[in-house]
Amino acid sequence: MLMNLLLIFVPIAIALEVFASAHHLLIFIASSLAILPLAGWMGHATEQLAERMGEGVGGLLNATFGNAAELIIAFAALHAGLHQVVEASIIGSVVGNMLLVLGAAMLAGGMRYPEQQFNPLGARSQATMLVLAAIALILPATFESIDGTSVKMLHQLSVSIAVVLLLVYALYLLFSLVTHPALFRSSPAPEKGAPENGRRRCTPP
Repeated sequence: MLMNLLLIFVPIAIALEVFASAHHLLIFIASSLAILPLAGWMGHATEQLAERMGEGVGGLLNATFGNAAELIIAFAALHAGLHQVVEASIIGSVVGNMLLVLGAAMLAGGMRYPEQQFNPLGARSQATMLVLAAIALILPATFESIDGTSVKMLHQLSVSIAVVLLLVYALYLLFSLVTHPALFRSSPAPEKGAPENGRRRCTPP
């Protein structure tokens, strides 16, 4: 309820952008405060959809809308020609999701359950996707450091890598949500009163 009070900064941020566009610091502060309740609403909406559509679709929606801020920043920064801002946004998203979010989830689970078991197939597939994303980020930088590499060639390489990544991601969604959804489902939680032996199966976030 207290977080919803911050919604007042949504019209304030819009008004500052329209009538006081030169005050960049004020616009940034107002926008930062306005995005907090909006992010909470988005998270609550994806949780409600996950309860009705299944954990696979719920995880996809959570991952997609959870990175909405990075996508918006990337599109706006690319339109303005701020390529370094896009790179920083992508690196921050990868580091935040893989270290902060995953680490916090494991810590919270470990405080309640002495031993946690994860779906090995889901973990391997997500680790493979992460390695592909890391390779996609490293390849253009490697070719840029080679003498004789033209800007046109580097641009074609970047576009090709982006197309391949989108295709791989689409195939991964087809595999995990359509053809083999049962492989990515977590085991049901034990009933109340049943011994757990300190274990609980769950898929990685």
